[in-house]
Amino acid sequence: MKSNVPPELDFPLERRIGKPSATKLHKQLGLETVGDLLHHFPRRYLERGELTPIADIPYDEDVTLIARVQSANARRMQTRKGTLLEVTVADDASGALGLLHLTFFNGWTAQKELTVGTRAMFSGKVGVYKSQLTLTNPNYVVLNDEADDEEEAKRPIPVYPATAKFNSWDIKKAVDQLLDTMETERLRDPIPQPIRESEHLVGLVEAYEMIHRPAEIGEAYKARHRFRYQEALVLQTALARRRSFAAQEDATARPPRAGGLLDKFDAALPFTLTNGQFDVGRELAEDLARPYPMNRLLQGEVGSGKTLVALRAMLQVIDAGGQAALLAPTEVLAAQHYESITRTLGPLGQGGRLGSDDDATQVTLLTGSMNTAQRRAALLDAASGAAGIVVGTHALLSEHVQFADLGLVVVDEQHRFGVEQRDILRTKGRSTPHLLVMTATPIPRTVAMTVFGDLNVSTLTELPAGRAPISTYMAPLAEKPAWGRRIWERAREEISAGRQVYVVCPKIGEKEEEPGSELALLDYGPTPPGRAEKLDLASVNEMFQQLSETPALAGVRIGLLHGRLDPAEKTETMAAFNRGDIDLLVSTTVIEVGVDVHNASLMVIMDADRFGISQLHQLRGRVGRGGLPGTALLVTRLEPGHPSRERLEAVAATTDGFELSRKDLELRREGDILGASQSGGRSTLKLLRAIQDEPLIEKARAHATALVAEDPDLAEYPALNEAIEDYLNPEKEAFLDRG
Repeated sequence: MKSNVPPELDFPLERRIGKPSATKLHKQLGLETVGDLLHHFPRRYLERGELTPIADIPYDEDVTLIARVQSANARRMQTRKGTLLEVTVADDASGALGLLHLTFFNGWTAQKELTVGTRAMFSGKVGVYKSQLTLTNPNYVVLNDEADDEEEAKRPIPVYPATAKFNSWDIKKAVDQLLDTMETERLRDPIPQPIRESEHLVGLVEAYEMIHRPAEIGEAYKARHRFRYQEALVLQTALARRRSFAAQEDATARPPRAGGLLDKFDAALPFTLTNGQFDVGRELAEDLARPYPMNRLLQGEVGSGKTLVALRAMLQVIDAGGQAALLAPTEVLAAQHYESITRTLGPLGQGGRLGSDDDATQVTLLTGSMNTAQRRAALLDAASGAAGIVVGTHALLSEHVQFADLGLVVVDEQHRFGVEQRDILRTKGRSTPHLLVMTATPIPRTVAMTVFGDLNVSTLTELPAGRAPISTYMAPLAEKPAWGRRIWERAREEISAGRQVYVVCPKIGEKEEEPGSELALLDYGPTPPGRAEKLDLASVNEMFQQLSETPALAGVRIGLLHGRLDPAEKTETMAAFNRGDIDLLVSTTVIEVGVDVHNASLMVIMDADRFGISQLHQLRGRVGRGGLPGTALLVTRLEPGHPSRERLEAVAATTDGFELSRKDLELRREGDILGASQSGGRSTLKLLRAIQDEPLIEKARAHATALVAEDPDLAEYPALNEAIEDYLNPEKEAFLDRG
């Protein structure tokens, strides 16, 4: 008979540590269960050897010390309400007596606990007040007398991620209480015993004790290694299971056909494929010829020819009697893909027209802004099979859209789509269609292995002939204000030479950001004292007005583009820029991906410090696409020494997207790689780090693959199965498809 008692890790905290503590943990840190608190790991440890003697305290640094209270006096503050507690503490390190002054604003608890003679550990940042070293509102924990705590004082002290209202010491007390009261016999280790033994990993119960209450620092490292491995194994097993299930699905094999549309297309190409395009094309051709679905990620530098590789895969599917759908995240990008594919195919994309080639196909565009007649015609082309290639936005996902025989789904910029949206498209085939995911954001191999582990990864690194290198420069207006005028003179020079210019701004109007944009503008908080006032971000509307009145640009045809424009207006503006009817286009990041104007040679990115590294790299890839040298100017008004200028310097220093993506990770961590957020901050990965832990991830991947090959349902490993269900709940596991 199955017990109604939940597993120990799912047990409510209040049943183990009492309601008051559990309520605080929930309110302050969002922790509700035994597992939540156990996995709220210390972020670092303080060792006895790290404790600073007062005589050696450095100014303006964080210190931790053990000292005894010499005096404690509370008085009312004169300039504001409340009391000020002034405490003097002393230590006797190596015989050198030192004094330190502590101040607590409204420190009611400190006033009760820090009485004369009390010994405590204090932690905080050292300041100076009236020529005396001080700690203001330091964290502290009261220690027992030396006779009782000699051994305790040797233990490393865990420092937990905390809040102002629930500090690290309080969390430690709650964890200690939990470790003493939980039923350890009800914990099941998700790492199978043979793997634990081969990798020399400590057991689960022992690991919880060692990570939260290590007797010495080596124990904490052992426990952290064990939990890193556990994370890697759980994640890689989930991915291996997905690969296994995908391999069991049926798909229609789409082998190449000699003398068909693809061969005719290749014969008509006015250039030779790069070695990379040829090799990746062969990988795709082999995948498509198999009777189970291809699941492949195609990544490559901006301009490396991903769309051409994808088009050749589409033509192979058409040769085998199927259709291909290309899903793009925006109408601008869908229209660009449609025009690019139609132009590239030439007569081979004019199927059904008088005198067209027998093997020619038809390309159809389907977007939400089409009128009823256009939409009806596109739906008929897709459903009848007349269109071999259907390019569209989310409109392709509508229940009204049917295909005659959908054989391949190509998703551009996969991170813009939810897994449920992609799966809707996959259900529109007679059997599961093959899947090709494209991204222009280069991903280091270990991150690809971690995020896209259920996809086979193909990478294009070399640029095709005719792609000129892009020169990138930072334009620091804080120290070189004259450059502000020179930028527009430089733009005029490009336009006078018959070329075109992009100007990119981080927002649309005074308060509007680009709708649906991945961009989370970085906020630098309040302006520090002595610095210039906080600057308003450049907006498309204001920049359009300003440039229209700039003498250097007199007579220049200026266009405006952003996501809140009417779809028809957006399409027409982009088409006009494409035709050369607009010389300078002021835009938001709506032009970030896919826009392909060969005559554009200069991009000016205003307030470039507000964009991430990968976005800057994407944006500058819009210039230098037609054999003309491209130039990107990263305009910043930040003062020298601001940490965000490091990102701009990194982008200006290299055009190697993979090097930049590693730098990006160093600066911002992985972000929530299993969830929607792709920027820094909280990470779903608690201890595992994709770059640093590459060897460990490789081992876990090998173990996971072997486990799933032997037991696809993990029936013999229920604890591992539970860990997958718990760690990768359905919502998070779904994100493994998108990254």
